[in-house]
Amino acid sequence: MRVGLSISLALALAVLARPCSAADTAKKGKRDDAASEKLGMKLSLQCWTFNRLSFFETADKAVGLGVKYLEMYPGQKLKPGSDERVGRTMSDEMAAEIKKKLAETGLKLVAYGVDSIPTDEPGARKTFDWAKKMGIEVLVTETTPNDVIEKLADEYKIRVALHNHPRTWPPDQVLKACAGRSKLIGSCSDTGHWMRSDINPVEALKKLEGRIISFHLKDLNEYGKKAHDVPWGTGRGDIKGILTEVKRQGIKPVFSMEYEYKFTMPELAECVAYFDKVAAELAGG
Repeated sequence: MRVGLSISLALALAVLARPCSAADTAKKGKRDDAASEKLGMKLSLQCWTFNRLSFFETADKAVGLGVKYLEMYPGQKLKPGSDERVGRTMSDEMAAEIKKKLAETGLKLVAYGVDSIPTDEPGARKTFDWAKKMGIEVLVTETTPNDVIEKLADEYKIRVALHNHPRTWPPDQVLKACAGRSKLIGSCSDTGHWMRSDINPVEALKKLEGRIISFHLKDLNEYGKKAHDVPWGTGRGDIKGILTEVKRQGIKPVFSMEYEYKFTMPELAECVAYFDKVAAELAGG
């Protein structure tokens, strides 16, 4: 009797301890994103959130959160045990591995960055060719757009988004760089870095109207250099106000969730739930 019980207990523990498959994770990560999809607000995961993990592991985390879009960043390890790094110069073999992983998990790449874009046509064309091959819709960069980048953005129908860090690309500079250029060039609005620069996110979005391409969406506990991420809806970033302003402008940007403070999966799940709650309110209003 004790032997049988011990065997049963051992088997049960083994089942609990085994790694979750993508299918198992998908069941845990089910969410209702009908409202945000109706509004054209794609909730993506900026892979930097899991920069200590590989891209493959990050993909599994996204599935667990019910997020079906990804923004890939340069330099992340491809998978456990691999020294290969994600980036726009990756090999065709590595790109094929990523596509296979995306197909297995049901995820889609929508954005890539933050990375430079070559300003000469042969170099820039390689980047746009790669982005098209990977299905990427937005290239997030801090490279100042020139005639070559504008020409290729129009040719490939791939948007170019200027990302702001605390000391780069404030709204006025984005508008100056985009003046007279294609509407496919605009802002990757990092709301957390705006707050660290004492810029109100909603007011910045109003200023940037017509030039908003994508987001690195964050909510911080306060304004200023010492501020840090908190679950959406619990800080001073006014996530609801941001989404409301986006709806008013009638745009359909990519919202990449980027969390850069001490966090747990439940905190990220709280962000997703809040996003869906506000989207449902906006879709019904």
